Amino acid sequence: MSDADVELPESIELAWGLRERPGKGPRRSLTIEQVVAAGIRVAEADGLAAVSMSRVAGELGMATMSLYRYVSAKNDLLTLMADAAYGEPPTPRGPDEGWRPAVARWAYGTVTAIRRHPWIRQVPVSGPPMGPNGVRWMEQGLAALRGTGLRGTERLSTILLVDGYARYWATLTADMSEAAAREQLSPDDVGARYWQQLARLTRHGPYPAIRELLTDAEMESDGDADAEWRFGLDRILDGVEALIRDRATAG
Repeated sequence: MSDADVELPESIELAWGLRERPGKGPRRSLTIEQVVAAGIRVAEADGLAAVSMSRVAGELGMATMSLYRYVSAKNDLLTLMADAAYGEPPTPRGPDEGWRPAVARWAYGTVTAIRRHPWIRQVPVSGPPMGPNGVRWMEQGLAALRGTGLRGTERLSTILLVDGYARYWATLTADMSEAAAREQLSPDDVGARYWQQLARLTRHGPYPAIRELLTDAEMESDGDADAEWRFGLDRILDGVEALIRDRATAG
């Protein structure tokens, strides 16, 4: 099958620079980047729920129907907005860098991107990455695992697992931060209040494991909000490392 036989959404072709102008109809006066940037401005100002084709068209000073010459549907626009907001992936794995720190940096890049643009987490994931930045992130994640002995599909499964955990952590912490802000409290204050409330609720009754947890948490608390993130990521990477080691042992 030739490239010409592979059908791509028009908005993706525009994002990749594969289609500069429509074959028929009026000439486009804007670039797809300008349209996406307008959508991002709306999301940054008023949240993702405020993004609509009419609102973005108004931001660009055009009629709503004119916007459909750039993106065929709102979901396409949201997908391109998220791709642009993620930006370029972190720096590639260095020549003397192991796969673990490279994958860890790649994963934390996802957390950082979502914290920088919290509305990203609300964009529906409609399929595998197709935008320019999304494909670059995938390329770099796969490249970080090159030379480990994992097969291509295993490397893909590994970065999907790590990315899923990163998105979960970023979403959880962003949700908690927004909830704290609504109460005009810091995330630390909300966390401390939760532990106090949980201690009161479980002071008596069949909750010995929770009471033990509360004692340990009080003794081990160091104020590092991302300690749990690193613990979870390390356990995931421990499992991947065990597979790599077993694969090497098996020859």
